[in-house]
Amino acid sequence: MSGDIAIRIRDLGKKYTIGGPQERYLTFRDAIVKSVKRPFQRLIQKETDQSPNEFWALRDVSFDVHKGSVIGIIGRNGAGKSTLLKILSRITTPTEGEVDIYGRVGSLLEVGTGFHPELTGRENIFLSGSILGMRRREIEERFDEIVKFSEIEKFLDTPVKRYSSGMYVRLAFAVAAHMDTEILIVDEVLAVGDAQFQKKCMGKMEDVARVGRTVLFVSHNMAAIQSLCSRCLLLVSGKVYRDGPVRDVIATYLDMVAAGEGVPLAERVDRSGTGIGRLTALFINGCPDDHIAAVCSGDTIRFQMTYKIQKPISSPIFYLGIYNNSGIQIIHCNTATQGFEPRPLHGEGGVICEIPRLPLPPGRYKINVALEQGSGERVDRVESAALMDVLAGDFYGTGHSSSLNYGICLADHRWRFVDVRAPDEIT
Repeated sequence: MSGDIAIRIRDLGKKYTIGGPQERYLTFRDAIVKSVKRPFQRLIQKETDQSPNEFWALRDVSFDVHKGSVIGIIGRNGAGKSTLLKILSRITTPTEGEVDIYGRVGSLLEVGTGFHPELTGRENIFLSGSILGMRRREIEERFDEIVKFSEIEKFLDTPVKRYSSGMYVRLAFAVAAHMDTEILIVDEVLAVGDAQFQKKCMGKMEDVARVGRTVLFVSHNMAAIQSLCSRCLLLVSGKVYRDGPVRDVIATYLDMVAAGEGVPLAERVDRSGTGIGRLTALFINGCPDDHIAAVCSGDTIRFQMTYKIQKPISSPIFYLGIYNNSGIQIIHCNTATQGFEPRPLHGEGGVICEIPRLPLPPGRYKINVALEQGSGERVDRVESAALMDVLAGDFYGTGHSSSLNYGICLADHRWRFVDVRAPDEIT
């Protein structure tokens, strides 16, 4: 039976200690001293009845991945997706359970994973390939394909510390996708690249899957999951909540997201970022984030975000994205693209984003919000910070209401007749 299995996971769990002592690598001498102290430490701990908080990022996770399958892994922030992939990539060791992997693994979990900043792009191709278990001859055979795919020929001999995050992603994905590994693991890192490169990466993963290699793909883009994967896992609070056909699992996830309304933004724990600041509330035309706002196509929409900053942020960038039920971003708004430069932030305050004529047809949409520093460092990000129901409205100002079959976005446009007769026929 194992001949058809690429990955077997049984009762997997990963526990982190919050507020406990930091672990480090132990020498043989440290191990002996630790074993002698252990009975006394247990006695002291029992007497004081104090222990660090424990957090299980994963618990009781069991499933099999068959060779040649493409598995999508979805869930909200903090569900345990990245922890699972790090364990499968042998970056993190599990606290309990077993993981059997049959084949070499190529992974792309974070920007520049396996790269050395002082080395050039050329040198890092060989370094990263070696880490993935490839021989130098094998890397040389694929070198030209990697460089062509990454589109960084001009900067191949430049140290990667001077690369932008997009260039990092291009090269890192190119190396991982072109190496001769049986299993490819890709996290949401592709979101850093531009739209054209993301499409190119999706095509490459489809090619990888067609030749029988196994792919595990984590993404918040439901359309990408639906087009690429044949099976989907939904993680909730570190456990497999549902495992099955892609459409069914995505529907369950979207229902859970919709049911999550009612929790104020300030109380949401499924968020990511450095934590030096937080977005505390989002109002849509005055409707708070713990209710579903109702607006009409063509109306002026005002989004008001409030924030609380603990440490000064000199170059803040506010972001707001509107997504449809397939996880496709329909509208992207941020202060940087509009040339709006917020003042340095500290303490509490608010910012408003206004869309004069909402170009959306009827449907339910989710709003993602984020705050970043000018360097690109994420301070706070919350997905599905609010839900918005768009009702039929007179977007075109003609007395005809927008309809569900008007596509995913409405566009102002004009029609006119032209004369197609030859010039000498026109009188």
